[in-house]
Amino acid sequence: MRKALPDRPSVLLVISGGIAAYKALDLIRRLRDRGLGVRALMTKGAQEFVTPLAVGALTGGKVFTDLFDREDEQDVGHIRLARENDLVVVAPATADIMAKMAGGHADDLATAVLLATQSPVLIAPAMNPAMWAHPATQRNVATLSADGVNFVGPARGEMAEAGEAGVGRMAEPLDIVSAVLDVIGPHQHATRLAGRRVLITSGPTLEAVDPVRYIANRSSGKQGHAIAAAAAAEGALVTLVSGPVGIPDPPGVTVIHVESARDMLAAVEAALPADVAVMAAAVADWRPAKPSRGKIKKDGTGKVEPLQLVENPDILASIGRHHTLRPTLVIGFAAETADLVRNAKVKLKAKGADWILANDVSEGSGVMGGDDNTVSVVSAAGVEAWPKMTKADVAARLVERIAAALPRRREAAE
Repeated sequence: MRKALPDRPSVLLVISGGIAAYKALDLIRRLRDRGLGVRALMTKGAQEFVTPLAVGALTGGKVFTDLFDREDEQDVGHIRLARENDLVVVAPATADIMAKMAGGHADDLATAVLLATQSPVLIAPAMNPAMWAHPATQRNVATLSADGVNFVGPARGEMAEAGEAGVGRMAEPLDIVSAVLDVIGPHQHATRLAGRRVLITSGPTLEAVDPVRYIANRSSGKQGHAIAAAAAAEGALVTLVSGPVGIPDPPGVTVIHVESARDMLAAVEAALPADVAVMAAAVADWRPAKPSRGKIKKDGTGKVEPLQLVENPDILASIGRHHTLRPTLVIGFAAETADLVRNAKVKLKAKGADWILANDVSEGSGVMGGDDNTVSVVSAAGVEAWPKMTKADVAARLVERIAAALPRRREAAE
């Protein structure tokens, strides 16, 4: 019989031996940030990439490694590990451990626990694209799926091996967290934004010059998409209005794909009301006044007709100064190349926003299209400079700040 569970949901994290094992450290922190208890089990291979000491420092408890540990197994410890949790997560899940799971093997602690568990199982595959595409792996995926195992990923991207790319990357920690919460269920996890409606814009807008040309910018959408994923992981009902990007939609999010600034404004207004609006998109300031219906051709004279531009609608100001459906918290971004904080303060007042996240996108910063960001949060209370961190960490920190601010704003209104 399964032992009574603690008050908070508990996850058993099985870390197997792949280079993506280092991401398990971040995953542990993000799971614990969301109020989940985490215990860890490491295979022998996993210990070649990260140490039990590092994993234990983050879980705050013992890390289990050995099926034949005398102290643990005197009361059939692997059965206790299998039963005393709400969910078993395997991240990374190598091709080897997936094959053993599909075949019902139990020759080490990890596979013994996986065979004995009565809890749901979620796996995050991570391997070389050729290994993922191999018929044997795909047979194992089909078998595990038929057995009720849940999957998150793998994703497409660059591999650890130089020059290798394709489907096989382990899903990012925030995506795994979202999948964990989906499996556990909101009834077992009190999330900080549960029931809140969060509206987010992301990516660039494209403004047509003619049927084949457009005006755009270098925004990748990585920051806006990361915020959407982080908000969804906290239980928010997220609507993401995204311009054209080359990254996948975040899990657990309603995504509306648009192209132009006017399309984005219409989608944003249709998504109201919302508790929070985070306008992270890099909206084009101008658009061609009269886009050509046909492709503009060179005539050989060297003369170019001047491109007449008109100003696009200001989406942040439209939401920040909305007369009837203004969200409780309106947050904008200020991508600047000079006078960062001063320009952000001007924008804060002009747009009717509550916070502006100012970031330096000047040449050499690596922010546009990169994975890292350095922001300063500008509000009526002052300026809060954050250190350089990944865009996923910026998103997580912003969502924590949002969750903390909403109750205070509500109480102030009362």
